[in-house]
Amino acid sequence: MSSSRPAPLLGRIAIHLKMITHDQLAVITQQQERDGHQQNLGDLMVECGYLNAAQLTRLVAAQKQVIAKQQASDAVATADAEPEVAPAPARSAPMPAAAPAARSDSRTPAATRVPTPAPESSLFDDPEPETLAPPVAAPAAQPSPAPTPASAPAQSAPKPAAHSASSSALDDLLRAGVAKGASDIHIHSGVPIRLRLHGQFIAGDDTAIPQAEATELVRSALTMDQRARFDAAGELDFAYRVRGLGRFRANVFRQQGGTDGVFRHVPDEAPTLEELNLPASLARFTNFHQGLVLVTGPANCGKSSTMAAMVRILNEERRDHILTIEDPIEYVHKPDRCVVNQRSVGPNTESFPRALRAALREDPDVIVIGELRDLETISLALTAAETGHLVLATLHTNNTIRTLNRLVGVFPADQQDQIRNMVSESLRAVVSQRLVRNVAGDGRVPALEVLVINKPVGNLIRENKTFQIVSQLQMGSSQGMCLLDDSLNQLVRDGTVTKEEALRHAEDAKRITG
Repeated sequence: MSSSRPAPLLGRIAIHLKMITHDQLAVITQQQERDGHQQNLGDLMVECGYLNAAQLTRLVAAQKQVIAKQQASDAVATADAEPEVAPAPARSAPMPAAAPAARSDSRTPAATRVPTPAPESSLFDDPEPETLAPPVAAPAAQPSPAPTPASAPAQSAPKPAAHSASSSALDDLLRAGVAKGASDIHIHSGVPIRLRLHGQFIAGDDTAIPQAEATELVRSALTMDQRARFDAAGELDFAYRVRGLGRFRANVFRQQGGTDGVFRHVPDEAPTLEELNLPASLARFTNFHQGLVLVTGPANCGKSSTMAAMVRILNEERRDHILTIEDPIEYVHKPDRCVVNQRSVGPNTESFPRALRAALREDPDVIVIGELRDLETISLALTAAETGHLVLATLHTNNTIRTLNRLVGVFPADQQDQIRNMVSESLRAVVSQRLVRNVAGDGRVPALEVLVINKPVGNLIRENKTFQIVSQLQMGSSQGMCLLDDSLNQLVRDGTVTKEEALRHAEDAKRITG
């Protein structure tokens, strides 16, 4: 990604102190530009999980020291300057009297402002111009003429008007969709806006979006770096934020008819178990200090929200180091009693396996994995759980027994006996959930299957008799276990959902008696 403006001083100091990387600074500055500079750079570093509050305090203090030293240096330079080398008049204005005012204005000590470009660039130059353009050298020190009016504005030109208009239009569409209660907003070329409302896929309006307009709407959500990656790959996962509304987990992709995008709304604050209508008993799974806890279910069943609620409990009640690895980051967890570092696959790390290998050397107490996607990620998650970490993760499986079979079955046959032993010793609980439409049809409620790994269940896993675990689920209510069909049946008895809706999600229809 390239930029025509110098990197902010606060960002260059953070890189110099090895608090963030060049790529992270590029992501933050693009986010800041998209928000119209309504939020300062330091707050964005904390919000994105790159820094904690204590680190930001140190960083701002370092910035003040740099600015103070530079002001003192400028005062000496102004007093001793020779007329033939004084740069300010040629750079700032044809009238010598205007130079001091221009330099003073540029030193507003806000976290997002840059002090006088020429001197500060010698302190914290950006060495990677292909990622973020380095500070612009002072042109007035050379005998060449001052920039013409046509060329000067080019260095700090705002986004093109068309892009700004499209971005505003996209934000309006997302606001309208969320106002209707949609969890997902679909933008597809040649058809009207589509909404995922309480699990149903409905039309948002009657007006089809032309291909060119849909493409511009979708691309307006991307930073320059994201556009380059999207152009190369044809699809991209990323997070998009609308001020005052929240974040969106987004995916954009090219298809035969044009460029489309799907935006899933993620509120600014992680939910509580109560807000998700989940039983308070799930909170006990955050009491483990090592082992693996899985939240499973099909797509669009609330797995990420349930896991975020558990992380919120950990953050509020324990004093630990929590490290999350997501693609992309969904809920932003601001440090409370815990230090929370959130890493996004793509901007912050190459892949889930690479981040997990690094995590074992980063002294976390809790590791949160957005999704167990492949053999290597599952293997590293089990290793982390065995080596004294609490690991929370999600998996796309339909019930607890299929989850166990998936954990083992992804490995080669000659390794599966060893993996069964690892799973029986490391796995602590599996929560499998569905979201089921309520009787009124204006919302959804969770139905759960909960498996707690006790000694009998552990023995069945080691002996490859997972099919017998159903009886443990039926008899283990005193330990908090529950079969999905029993949970659905209870919802029917309570009058929360209809019998027909429960049957749509049931594993064994005979158990739904109402």
